[in-house]
Amino acid sequence: PVCSMGNSTSRLYSALAKTLSSSAVSQHQDCLEQLDSSRLDPIDPKDLLEECQIVLQKRPPRFQRDFVDLKKNAVSNHRPIRVMQWNILAQALGEGKDNFVQCPMEALKWEERKCLILEEILAYKPDILCLQEVDHYFDTFEPLLSRLGYQCTFFPKPWSPCLDVERNNGPDGCAMFFLKDRFELINSANIRLTAMKLKTNQVAIAQTLKCNETGRLFCIAVTHLKARAGWERFRSAQGCDLLQNLKNITQGAKIPLIVCGDFNAEPTEEVYREFSNSSLNLNSAYKLLSPDGQSEPPYTTWKIRPSGECRHTLDYIWYSQHALNVNSALGLLTEEQIGPNRLPSFNYPSDHLSLVCDFSFNQDPDRLL
Repeated sequence: PVCSMGNSTSRLYSALAKTLSSSAVSQHQDCLEQLDSSRLDPIDPKDLLEECQIVLQKRPPRFQRDFVDLKKNAVSNHRPIRVMQWNILAQALGEGKDNFVQCPMEALKWEERKCLILEEILAYKPDILCLQEVDHYFDTFEPLLSRLGYQCTFFPKPWSPCLDVERNNGPDGCAMFFLKDRFELINSANIRLTAMKLKTNQVAIAQTLKCNETGRLFCIAVTHLKARAGWERFRSAQGCDLLQNLKNITQGAKIPLIVCGDFNAEPTEEVYREFSNSSLNLNSAYKLLSPDGQSEPPYTTWKIRPSGECRHTLDYIWYSQHALNVNSALGLLTEEQIGPNRLPSFNYPSDHLSLVCDFSFNQDPDRLL
């Protein structure tokens, strides 16, 4: 019965209200991994959004964020590709390790917080979704997003800190989702990042997709580098390893590339410079929101821990600037919207802001580096 998720009689019966419990996940993970999502009933995203809003009716409404048009007279004859990057905050870490001293524990309740996360995803309707700190993949994100038309991939950390938390929901990791009616999967690689020739606890997923509308190939990658101050050289080594893997996958930048991630690194760090100066000719999409197009946002994460306030720019969407154009990017939350208690909160489910960009292919496919 645990593995049977289809044939629901109500919109929620086998969707939101019936996403599996933690114990069911650990008992039936093999079964879940073998689920054929094409045999499950599709969900109408409007219905799911409505159900999320019913669960969230006692919470304040979603913040308004607007897209900033970045097109420089670019003419595109195909629909843009919307990419969403987000560290959603692992449930076990939010409740058991991260010590958000100004965030009430009630705001972190999973039954409501998962609806806030889903509401954010449903509001922006990404064609490709890249997530970090996913520890509810098998019981929430895979069963729901597969029924919204996404192909889903998950790569957990080998030694996830979530496993140290009592009553955890398994390891956290990176997850990638793309709409099957827009793209065809050509190749997929799960990458365990190395540093100083040693395998590390950080991972990446890189998938080569074909855009059904244009026939163009591109590679999309998601990663989450090592956290904390003092690990700058380690992050730099992980970044070098990821770049080398991506050079091989993209045949030295012949295939356009988008890299989403929580790099745990400010723009002043070496790993940021490595990505900026790579032979893959990458640019950071959110720099384009600045007046000169050269500065990163002032923050992508803002929280208060026992040690004090933490306001940093750590999250990025990198892209092949010779092959892709950024049509628009989602503006960040203002300090006023975030509020004095910072993130997460009753209004917003994670300590990191979601980043969303619309990309189009350069109209001259032969123009390379």
